Amino acid sequence: MPPTTHQNRILEINGGTVTGQQGQDGLVRLEIPAELDGYTNAQIDDYGGKRRRDYPWQVETGVCLSLRARFSHPADQLAGTAGFGFWNAPFGDPTTPWPTLPQATWFFLAGRPNNLPLNPHGPGQDFFASTLDATTWRALRLAPLAPPVVLLNRIPSFKEKFWPKVQHQLGMSYQQIDQIDLTQWQTYKIHWKKSGCTFLINGEIVRETTQSPRGPLGFVCWIDNQFMQVTPTGHVQAGVTPLKQDQWLEIDQLSLKSHET
Repeated sequence: MPPTTHQNRILEINGGTVTGQQGQDGLVRLEIPAELDGYTNAQIDDYGGKRRRDYPWQVETGVCLSLRARFSHPADQLAGTAGFGFWNAPFGDPTTPWPTLPQATWFFLAGRPNNLPLNPHGPGQDFFASTLDATTWRALRLAPLAPPVVLLNRIPSFKEKFWPKVQHQLGMSYQQIDQIDLTQWQTYKIHWKKSGCTFLINGEIVRETTQSPRGPLGFVCWIDNQFMQVTPTGHVQAGVTPLKQDQWLEIDQLSLKSHET
């Protein structure tokens, strides 16, 4: 069982930097600079060097993530992505390069020009709490239906009626968060259990869902300049976006606790 507090791996790619002291009371700053070519990332995580089946956190025991965080800019002024929570590194990792289907439960910031297929009523951008598990049998059985669903989603009435059902089968839960100032210190918590996930900000529940990824998952906190556009109507594009300004994410009071402890 992972300890309550532990030293995480530091991952710095193409100019991204991680500074500060990790631990219960330590302040950590993850920063990516402007005007660099290519993918840039500053990240801490606890799964580096492990096989996905050996990632530290299990849904059977559950886990509570708690930290304070602030961002350098509001969501609509940030490019790329940033956030913190749990996932299975589905697109590969320097120590586990092969891809897999995604699982996650996290607070996620999707800056411009990201557009993720989460928000049923608009672009999947800005700051939100969400879950996803595309590895279940319910999700896998949708694969043969993907082409016709994409085509039919161009019809507004079909999309409004059926796309939420597809999201449910994919373990998707989504809550836009726009009532807080991301540039000021806020306290975030995620309770991930077999019965579901609960997201809190400053002690207030902002999302509670029965959707829960199966795991195992690893903790991750990052900021990068990547974007992805995946819409229900079939538009898919991914890449990196140039930064016009330095961007950073600061965290402190990081705590990871199994619900068994």
